[in-house]
Amino acid sequence: MTSSDEGAEQPWNPQRQRSANERLLWERLRSGGAASRAQLARETGLSKPTVSSALAALEQAGLVREAGTHAPERGRTAVLYAPDPTAGYALGIDIGRSWLRVALADLDGTVVARCDVRNQARTANTMADLAVSTARGLVADSALDPRKVTHAVVGTPGVYDEDKRRVRYAQQLPGWGRPGLFDRIRDGLGLPVAVQNDANLAALGEYTYGVGADSRLFVYVMIGTGLGMGIVNEGRLFTGAHGGAGEIGFLPWAARGEPDSEARTADTAHTADSMEDAVSAEAVVQAARAHGMTGPLTAKDVFDAARAGDPAAARAVEQEGERLAHTVAVVSAVLDPDLVVLGGGVGHNADLLLRTVRQTLRTLTPLRPKVAPSGLGEDAVLLGAVATALDAARDLAFEGR
Repeated sequence: MTSSDEGAEQPWNPQRQRSANERLLWERLRSGGAASRAQLARETGLSKPTVSSALAALEQAGLVREAGTHAPERGRTAVLYAPDPTAGYALGIDIGRSWLRVALADLDGTVVARCDVRNQARTANTMADLAVSTARGLVADSALDPRKVTHAVVGTPGVYDEDKRRVRYAQQLPGWGRPGLFDRIRDGLGLPVAVQNDANLAALGEYTYGVGADSRLFVYVMIGTGLGMGIVNEGRLFTGAHGGAGEIGFLPWAARGEPDSEARTADTAHTADSMEDAVSAEAVVQAARAHGMTGPLTAKDVFDAARAGDPAAARAVEQEGERLAHTVAVVSAVLDPDLVVLGGGVGHNADLLLRTVRQTLRTLTPLRPKVAPSGLGEDAVLLGAVATALDAARDLAFEGR
């Protein structure tokens, strides 16, 4: 074959053209809702016979179904067609330090089954097996045809290295960086499995289902046992050259940036080398102890005490808000987002944090994006995994017709 032959366009293929027509109509019905043959012909430019033939093929494949009728003032009653959401299903899996959450969604994105279990696994292998058994049990209990479940997305702390088949930087999950764990999950489920950073998925979840839907560029800051960030630019996730964009927990922290000497004195009880050290849940506990709280403490205990009027807890929460403002200021200088969403276990206490964050931000920078609490709460990662898995599941449903 000559080089000119290699560059020539492929000859017209009737089967390829039919497939393109079917995909065009299916995507139109998915994005625009139910429609009649005549309406689809007008909107796509396809002939009515072509639309009828394509719809018949899609209906036979189980991708579309009749969705009622429309009776115009003049003319005959028209049959309406809509995508069949039961043509396929996707799994979203959120693996966290304390909880494992699994959701099963149809092609419309409706969650049809869900299971949340405590993550009491003591080893990485046990954790992987728990994810598999929970997901398989959820599918079995749903009474759906398991062959229709075609794709899964797992959200996890850290950054997944596809070449080495391992997660990096997942300090909160001991042993989680060992190669082969996600192959173990993939083999156990018998499905294609994609792996994403949990903060990235939370950002996608907020963009798809939550408060980020109308933002041009927004970031989701996840504050919990660790600190991470997801970045969504015009609906697309930005992960950087090696998947590490948003790993703001690694940024160095300088205590001299604290607004007052009292906060600096409290820092002597807990030296913060990184932004994660300064802002995550453990920092809230350390600050509360430095201000006088005693006994067994978690970050939740501190926030609950602050709501009840405890002055030491209130000061620790105020310090957390001040430090979060520094985090937002750094993010604003680099990315210029129009919205910063606070999420994660600490971020879910935005009712106590936002006033301090906003006031402190005004003293730090002229770049002041809107700062808002997560609209999805603890479900952000899980729903982001579902939304990501659905993209692949839809493609697989169409290709498998």
